[in-house]
Amino acid sequence: MATAKPDISFILPIYNEQDSIAELAGEILAVTAENDLRAELLFIDDGSTDGSADAVKQLMKKHPEVGFIEFRRNFGKAAALSAGFEEATADTIVTMDGDLQDNPHELPKMLDALKNADCVSGWKINRQDPIDKTLPSRIFNAVVGRLSGIKMNDFNCGYKAYRRQAVQALDLYGEMHRFIPVLLHWQGFRVAEVAIEHRARKFGHSKYGFSRILKGFFDLLTVILTTRFRTRPLHIFGSIGLLMSLVGVGLLVYLSVLWFMGLGPIGNRPLLFLGMLMLLLGVNSVGIGLVAEFVQNATAHNKPSYFVRAFQKPKSRK
Repeated sequence: MATAKPDISFILPIYNEQDSIAELAGEILAVTAENDLRAELLFIDDGSTDGSADAVKQLMKKHPEVGFIEFRRNFGKAAALSAGFEEATADTIVTMDGDLQDNPHELPKMLDALKNADCVSGWKINRQDPIDKTLPSRIFNAVVGRLSGIKMNDFNCGYKAYRRQAVQALDLYGEMHRFIPVLLHWQGFRVAEVAIEHRARKFGHSKYGFSRILKGFFDLLTVILTTRFRTRPLHIFGSIGLLMSLVGVGLLVYLSVLWFMGLGPIGNRPLLFLGMLMLLLGVNSVGIGLVAEFVQNATAHNKPSYFVRAFQKPKSRK
């Protein structure tokens, strides 16, 4: 006998969260029951070294709604989310961190906002973390918002709700999960934000260190290049190259004027070498942009530059 399709699939990445698993599942099942929703819970164990896997397996004996994906080693949150998205069966998908800091009882608020959006991201308006976590996060959100052009307060909140079509458009790797709202926005999906309660960590400690800031910076550059400049690489490389070339030409013109005016030799002045270097770098940057344009045009037939929301065939078409 076939089981009914769930209303919501919960994707729950975990890494050494054995003490939180049972309580988190209990809260999720309670709030879905209160709202008359059928749910499936997919725990993705990202290479835990504690008893997280055993905790999920014990949970599965009591709750048939619980599923389990166990990685051979730690591959990162982006990989865990991708695996969960691949196996989720519901048309509404919710992601939540496994440390109990996300409150499952905020679910109705998230689902209500999803009626007019394709992705709803939580905003930890009163974040219950130490300053060494909150300060870098504020800087990160400010920089991402400035460079992406998207007005959001919390890009990296793990509590999100999606329509299935949105997650199917995502290609996550590295640390790209931090930029999901940006990736979806630039594909034309509607992204909304909802203020949610953030709870203090009850068990264990944060698994993210200072190194994530550096990784996040490089991934941000990748996101900007593959979204805003995906189909026009010459615009970014050409702009940088033109700016450097103008600086180089300006310096060389200035030194040439000094030489014609007889104000001294210029052959050993640092500005001469700086001007030549800037000019060469500028020309090289424009060249890189041109090569990137050739590559993009050569592969454009394999990568559509548009994303369709819906398509209705003419009635006359068979």
